[in-house]
Amino acid sequence: MTRLAVFDCDGTLSDGQAGVVNAMDAAFAHVGSPAPPHAQVRRIVGLSLPQAIRQLAPDLPNATQAEVVEAYKQAFRRSREDGSLREPLFDGMADLLHRLHADGWLLGVATGKSDRGLASTLAVHGLADLFVSLHTADRHPSKPHPAMLQAAMDACLAQPETTCMIGDTVFDMQMAKAADVRAIGVAWGYHEPAELLEAGAVAVAGDVTELESLIHA
Repeated sequence: MTRLAVFDCDGTLSDGQAGVVNAMDAAFAHVGSPAPPHAQVRRIVGLSLPQAIRQLAPDLPNATQAEVVEAYKQAFRRSREDGSLREPLFDGMADLLHRLHADGWLLGVATGKSDRGLASTLAVHGLADLFVSLHTADRHPSKPHPAMLQAAMDACLAQPETTCMIGDTVFDMQMAKAADVRAIGVAWGYHEPAELLEAGAVAVAGDVTELESLIHA
């Protein structure tokens, strides 16, 4: 029996909010538009970048929204290249991933990050070899569309009943529900536990120890 655990990245595996809000500030400054409040920016983490910009600035012309998207990518890339980007793992996450891997779980990622961004994050933390299925907004529709989860299950020959999605936003929970897999929320990310439960989470873990128990349940 194939057991598959698919994780979101930002807000679930790693804390990348500083990099996100800084790049968003730079992107809106590039087009001469006021940046959205940081609290609002954190709410859209997990969506693909074009969809996130549409939600943050629906009144901007489409061409300007596209400029913001490209400016964000460039700002984020600069921060990665100059060493200023910080995306620390949440406490205990690396050990949890290693334990799941040793116990025979197949591990995947479904994220709104780019291929380049996800590969860099996993490499920095020495986690790339633990994951067998990586899915990003570069190659799939934005969450909550179930395409990333369906592709992960197809790649791993896993069934919905033996697959779980672990994430911190309602987009993750809605994606899991759309793919008919078990949705597990985490309380240390960008959306509140009550929102995750309302969106379909079977439970919300308050720490990594609780998350491990929920994954094995």
